[in-house]
Amino acid sequence: MAEFDEWGPEKILKVYDQKTGIWGVTVVDNTALGPGKGGIRMVPDITVDEVKRLARAMTWKNALAEIPFGGAKSGIRADPKKVEKAKAMTVFSEGIAALVPKYYIAGPDMNVTEHEMAVMATVLGKDSCTGKPAEMGGLPHELGSTGWGVAQATLVALDFRGIKASGATIAIEGFGNVGTFTAKFLSEAGCRIVAVSDSKGTIYKDRGLDVPALIEWKTHGNCVVDFDRGQKKSGEALFELPVDVLIPGARPDVINAKNKDKIRAKIISEAANIPIPLDIEAELEKKALVVPDIIANAGGVISSYIETVHGTPEQMFKIVREKITRNTKIILDRAHSGGKGTRRAAVEIAQERVRKAMNGQS
Repeated sequence: MAEFDEWGPEKILKVYDQKTGIWGVTVVDNTALGPGKGGIRMVPDITVDEVKRLARAMTWKNALAEIPFGGAKSGIRADPKKVEKAKAMTVFSEGIAALVPKYYIAGPDMNVTEHEMAVMATVLGKDSCTGKPAEMGGLPHELGSTGWGVAQATLVALDFRGIKASGATIAIEGFGNVGTFTAKFLSEAGCRIVAVSDSKGTIYKDRGLDVPALIEWKTHGNCVVDFDRGQKKSGEALFELPVDVLIPGARPDVINAKNKDKIRAKIISEAANIPIPLDIEAELEKKALVVPDIIANAGGVISSYIETVHGTPEQMFKIVREKITRNTKIILDRAHSGGKGTRRAAVEIAQERVRKAMNGQS
């Protein structure tokens, strides 16, 4: 991604706290459609370039979801297992106060939950973020909005490829909030979750994992590889499985030049943000149907919008299903009829909508 282009980024704000050594960055990519909306992730190796790429993805994602938000993203460089997360969020919130909420509205992302959103809301006001606890008027992402959306996009893709959901084999990389809810909703739809992974490795079972039991196991702080009802494999092995659907659901660039040729999935449904470099993704589209992140994982930001208009959880699930099902069908049909990749088709539609707003057209 070039440093700046016709779309943005409009603002890049770096925050550093000398006392704790914590630093972070907010990138407001484009606000033509509304204030930049995007989550805050807390990881020890975040970079400004990664946050810029994520913010651009949010610009397209929000435009495709047809919600009144632009694109933005934040990252706090800290180890969530070692740092006092509430303190880190307080320091970061104070540092970005000038952007909130006129230019940026935050939300939860990797290692950031409703608890950290409560801290931000306390520091900057309730309008500063979404994903807050229910008692603060929020629709916490712990309801599973992103995973619900990924499941809907995946079911549309299965139907598009002529694969029945009942018995379709699924492998999910990452078993945090998004991965667990994706597994839950797809298994309830009849799919067979044969493999999931976390930072310690993969657990695999050809006949299908016991998803409720595995989620319960993970909820108690255990690693999936220690689950006793499956076969242990390496984290890398998950990407090589001959499954109907591969769902990368954690970190950026997990599918890359090193493992692209080992992918055997028929469908790749991107639950994570930017899980594949764009050039690699274009290569993979020659042999697999790819549902881009800006479509597949939009459930979280759609939920954020429903929170800003004080909607209910029931309304959120209904609207996420309707929007993601509709938009996935539009993207797949446009890509197929135009002989182009799904990413290109999705970005074209998003750019049309953002450019129209930038030109002052309603």
